[in-house]
Amino acid sequence: MIKATLFTFLTLISTGLLAQLPPVQLANVYDETKHEDIRQYLVSEKYDGVRAIWTGKQFVTRQGNSINPPDWFTAPLPDIWLDGELWTKRGQFSVLSGIVRTKIPNDLQWQTVTYQVFDMPDTSMPFHRRYQNYLSLITKLNSPHIKAVKQYQFSDNQQLSNYFNQVTKQGGEGVMLHLAEAKHTTGRSSALLKLKPYLDAEALVIEHLPGKGKYAGMLGALKVQTKQGLTFSIGTGFSDKERKYPPAIGATITYRYHGYTKNGLPRFASFLRERPEK
Repeated sequence: MIKATLFTFLTLISTGLLAQLPPVQLANVYDETKHEDIRQYLVSEKYDGVRAIWTGKQFVTRQGNSINPPDWFTAPLPDIWLDGELWTKRGQFSVLSGIVRTKIPNDLQWQTVTYQVFDMPDTSMPFHRRYQNYLSLITKLNSPHIKAVKQYQFSDNQQLSNYFNQVTKQGGEGVMLHLAEAKHTTGRSSALLKLKPYLDAEALVIEHLPGKGKYAGMLGALKVQTKQGLTFSIGTGFSDKERKYPPAIGATITYRYHGYTKNGLPRFASFLRERPEK
């Protein structure tokens, strides 16, 4: 089982040796030409929430920062390692982010939040067994705000495409594919894939470019830099409030894009959100 792994994880947190980096699994991008046999995967909706690892004692983000829900929210959760998303509903990420980032939790706001569990990590166990384990666990908890993410299995790519279209047309962000026989690993892995109608990535804000016309006196665009050193501007995707109060210089933002230009820059880059850990 996961007791030894969990004990090590909790010990590292308590002693400060974890360096704010919980051992989570990160997804690669699904490519139909590389991942042809869809029967090998279990598929679920990709929830546009805040990634939250339940250590058995507390919620932390994948960067290792603490999340502070009300005591009643965590009371039903067992002393076991879970992975999931704090979520309200589709298209409400900014509202959710405001709720989750508050150090003193608002009980009324947290009543709109659910914990969508999509893994019960165990390095000795394939995902299809981990799925059955977390499904059984959460069914027994019988808590209205702790949910088990349902996994589906498809026989061909057309069925996957139909499910993907159903989710995205209803406002969903995309779908996740878990390799059914894969054991849990740390870091980015092809055992976990994401399929979205667009690509996204993160970048560091390095400059605020002033707006013109109706945006005079507000943000016109963010000048950002990627980890690879690419520098470019993002001028779309902002609400009027975000233009008045843009992400600070030094903040990390997520942007969406559709492939690359011939110069290697993200094509049609658009602001998506500020990373909540910042």
